[in-house]
Amino acid sequence: MRQVADAGLSEPRLLDAFRRVPRAGFVSTDHARVAYVDQPLPIPHRQVTTQPSLIARMVEALALSGRERVLEVGTGYGFQTAILAALARLVWSVERWPDLAETATRNLERRGIENVECAVGDGSLGLPRAAPFDAIVVSAAFPHVPEPLADQIAPGGALVQPLGWGGDDQVVLFAKGPGGLERRRTLTGAHFVRLRGAFGFEGPPGPPEA
Repeated sequence: MRQVADAGLSEPRLLDAFRRVPRAGFVSTDHARVAYVDQPLPIPHRQVTTQPSLIARMVEALALSGRERVLEVGTGYGFQTAILAALARLVWSVERWPDLAETATRNLERRGIENVECAVGDGSLGLPRAAPFDAIVVSAAFPHVPEPLADQIAPGGALVQPLGWGGDDQVVLFAKGPGGLERRRTLTGAHFVRLRGAFGFEGPPGPPEA
């Protein structure tokens, strides 16, 4: 939680979620000793987790009240998923790598988190069977919001995604208005892995962008 407060974030429910969800339960045993350092940590398939302060900034922008249905694109080991679950009513998370989804599911079950479903699939397609969503958070970069994700946001909903080519990106908040998805503000610069899939970058993932 210290990393979140040090980043200038003070929303009480957000801070409480970080207080109650130990990051050490969502990293590999090799990295448990640095779980509370505010930095990305490597996971398989040349992916990385997101540092806590950046997760907090992205999740805070969604302004979750506890009633929302949320879609997360990029489960990783499930830490951000657990934070979302503490702040929303229901969370669906899509992960392209089956072994990561399996590990995340175990991590979440170990913490007794039951309002989450982890699915294996192409995150750029969203999750049509569970749409619409009140909020979507994308943990990988692409130059624009994939059309399926824009379509699956409910009216008045929010979407946070890093825009860029991966490695030098701008994390942007969007809202679903009468005319469709509207860009609201840039939250921060960041370094993300690329979003892969039918509406993202095609091909094998490149090296991690820490």
